[in-house]
Amino acid sequence: MKAGAEGIRPVSLELGGKNAALVFADCDFDVAIDTVTRSAFENCGQVCLGTERVYVERPIFDKFVKALKTKAEAMKPGRPEAPATKIGPLVSHEHRSKVLSYYKKAKDEGATIVTGGGVPDMPAALKDGAWVQPTSWTGLPETASVVREEIFGPCCHIQPFDTEEEAVRMANDTPYGLATSIYTSDIARANRLAVQIEVGLCWINSWFLRDLRTAFGGSKQSGIGREGGVHSLEFYTELRNVMIKY
Repeated sequence: MKAGAEGIRPVSLELGGKNAALVFADCDFDVAIDTVTRSAFENCGQVCLGTERVYVERPIFDKFVKALKTKAEAMKPGRPEAPATKIGPLVSHEHRSKVLSYYKKAKDEGATIVTGGGVPDMPAALKDGAWVQPTSWTGLPETASVVREEIFGPCCHIQPFDTEEEAVRMANDTPYGLATSIYTSDIARANRLAVQIEVGLCWINSWFLRDLRTAFGGSKQSGIGREGGVHSLEFYTELRNVMIKY
């Protein structure tokens, strides 16, 4: 935005986020657990739309935490071309240092480490890669660093909730507003909550489902402007009003 101020250049900014998933007890559990596994750990967590905060309705909270642990521990790290590989390294050792610093913060702040929290033991040929373990935590307050700040690694904090109102409040309690996912079999609830959550993109029972003609972008500190389809045309062109008096 500073660079754009010189010459009054227009800007469209997508600035990342601290995205939430809301998992209700009436969801298709297999769909929810498979999709949250992807959204939290895919691309080693280096996805602006990734899920770092998971809110689960209390009746299925323990079941969900255990299932996500099993999924995370089954993600074999390795070379991308190997069929068995489920997770790759981070983009650099510098970034790994940042991610590991948050793993340490989580422990220091009193998190219960469900799984991960460190560096996997890799074979000699791969040891120089910027590897980290897929990690999940529970037990932290909403004010904790790893709940408030974007980490951009394969990790998430899982928190229980009891009511829709509580889930929406916690999802919105962030300076960011890029994306969220809602998992429920009640389409009325999905529609009701989707308009209450302060984000640019909201998925229902899915994640990363995109039609490139639709609007993409965030709210609050996740950016300004929208791109995709006609929205890109609007940004990269100037609207002109021609008035003719008859």
